[in-house]
Amino acid sequence: SYTAPRAMASHKEFQTAGKEPGLQVWRVEKMDLKPVPKQHYGNFYNGDAYILLYTTRGLSYNIHIWLGEESTVDEQGGAAVFATQLDNFLGGSPVQFREVQGNESLTFSGYFKSGIKYKKGGVASGFQHAETNEMNEKRLLHVKGRRVIKATEVDLSWSSFNKGDCFIIDLGKDIYHWCGSDCNHFERMKASQVAIHIRDNERRGRAKLHMINEGEEPDAVINVLGPKPNIPAGEDDDESTDRANKSKGSLYLISDAAGSMKTTLVAQSSPFKQEMLSPSECYILDNGADKKIFVWKGTGALNKQSFPPQFIVILCFIH
Repeated sequence: SYTAPRAMASHKEFQTAGKEPGLQVWRVEKMDLKPVPKQHYGNFYNGDAYILLYTTRGLSYNIHIWLGEESTVDEQGGAAVFATQLDNFLGGSPVQFREVQGNESLTFSGYFKSGIKYKKGGVASGFQHAETNEMNEKRLLHVKGRRVIKATEVDLSWSSFNKGDCFIIDLGKDIYHWCGSDCNHFERMKASQVAIHIRDNERRGRAKLHMINEGEEPDAVINVLGPKPNIPAGEDDDESTDRANKSKGSLYLISDAAGSMKTTLVAQSSPFKQEMLSPSECYILDNGADKKIFVWKGTGALNKQSFPPQFIVILCFIH
């Protein structure tokens, strides 16, 4: 059963919310809200729920609820309540987003230029976003993605590796950026961004970063992972994922010629071309990959051919 957070006009954390441009992150902890240290921005425990606030220079706001795949109903419900309270505190003007682990919007992913890192565990199992240098860390991160970098914590074992990807063997004082024999330059570059971010932010520059290729593993790595077996080939899904994201979207022609609003599907995948649009008509572009909807009205469309707010709301819920 769901236990709601304690009722309050405004949480003490909201007193600093939205005062300056930039990002603020909180984690739901035992039906309370705790700030995440800035050096841990971009790290998310898969057992937790988070609230993020992005404030622009013009003091407009985006509120994001992020839900880990192992988060509880209580944590998810608590995040929703806190997001509503924060929205009310900021005058009801923020745009709200719901983010699910592994399916984040491009808006959300864009906040983390060095990638998103998914960590195992959560507050319930005692894992904290501690303000320490974490020099005794032991974990393995699997780095994926071209447009959006995502580093997922996997079992610290050779069985997690493949030849087609990059991995980060994080041993606290030493960070090993491991590249499979089949990974390309672009993948190496993206993984290095993640490794450098861990060194410079989470370790505050006190760790050593080592770049190693498959077959060049030092004793320190072998001591942790054991004798190295044959590494399997990787799946080339980075490009397919990017292609899938680009193709997500639908273009609809909107008509009220018969006195009632009617939608007609024009195209179901991008890229969409300008010649698909008639200046005498109105259209809706549903950009599924980024959870956004755009309205386009031709210069020759009748003034009465407008979209009632409830129509847009219904379309959003269908999406």
